[in-house]
Amino acid sequence: MPINKVIEFENMFLAPYAMKSSATRGRVHKEEEHPYRSCYQRDRDRIIHSAAFRRLEYKTQVFVNHEGDYYRTRLTHSIEVSQIARTISCALSLNMDLTEAIALAHDLGHTPFGHSGEEVLNELMAKSGGFNHNLQGLRVVDFLEERYPEFPGLNLSWEVREGIVKHSSVFDTAVALKEFFPRRMPSLETQVVDVADEIAYDNHDLDDGLTSGLIRESDLENFEIWKKINRAIDVKYAKINPGGRKYLIIRGLIDLQVTDLITHTQQELKRRKVKKYADLQKLEGKIVGFSGKVKELRKPLRQFLMQKLYHHYRVVRMSTKAKRFIRELFCEYLARPAQMPTEIQRRIPQEGVRRVVCDYIAGMTDRYALDEYKKLFNPYEKV
Repeated sequence: MPINKVIEFENMFLAPYAMKSSATRGRVHKEEEHPYRSCYQRDRDRIIHSAAFRRLEYKTQVFVNHEGDYYRTRLTHSIEVSQIARTISCALSLNMDLTEAIALAHDLGHTPFGHSGEEVLNELMAKSGGFNHNLQGLRVVDFLEERYPEFPGLNLSWEVREGIVKHSSVFDTAVALKEFFPRRMPSLETQVVDVADEIAYDNHDLDDGLTSGLIRESDLENFEIWKKINRAIDVKYAKINPGGRKYLIIRGLIDLQVTDLITHTQQELKRRKVKKYADLQKLEGKIVGFSGKVKELRKPLRQFLMQKLYHHYRVVRMSTKAKRFIRELFCEYLARPAQMPTEIQRRIPQEGVRRVVCDYIAGMTDRYALDEYKKLFNPYEKV
């Protein structure tokens, strides 16, 4: 077999501390490698073609799907994270294919209705192992996706699976599994996705919050990071319309954070004497991150989003309704599992009814969950 050109490229151009596909720990189920794609490129493609990835189109980020078709969904969020993460990864000479695969997979375990769905499923599963969307994401790619006759799941590489379970940002908790050496820092590619997730979250939620009217530009005028970008726009575009200004500000905020992140991480790699991938395993704490100055600039704006957007009464109402829908669906399926599709019921003897119900609900889109709720509880709805 000819030498894989992707592996040749990685060996020539990636940093020595990048994760190269030739050094992968491999897959749970052995497969012959592809002649012109690396293992991480195959992983990325398998994720994109999965049913779980397509369902992200109708899963809530902050605003429930039917609130409007402008707002971000889990799918658009994952694409934005991937784009930001690839830019950072390229600048740091890391493995962009691994970074992209982790970014596209990082939300596959999310429930309908955003984090409120995860919270209520965790409560309902408290005595049966709980619920964590990172672990659920691993469960999706290892078991729940059924696409190949030779093995269950997508049979992704160890490094992408590690990136899913060790994903940790402001809204996420990394999971400690022995298989993934919980005391070791994850790959730099995983760390890049973690921070890209936060950058994407903050800025597209700010954009969606302004579009929805839940927050106003006048609320942001006293934040130094907002003023900094605004001043630069005023110098270059004196008569720009409000819609164009908003777009440029969001773009400027992302650019400022990404540029700082790259510069600071390069400095940290030198300061902490990281010369090869093995050096990362000896370190405590992550390397990829912002400078102290930008951390301080981001902090008040993020606190504002938490108080004024995520805790806005309309968002809280959506969250409360969502929890009620999921709780009632869960209890109904648990009491009468025969109401679930036949192919779902078949897993009950091996998995137990609670876990099967949990998997079924976690895989739903917002729209599907609302339709199921109507079918089960509205006497005039066709079943």
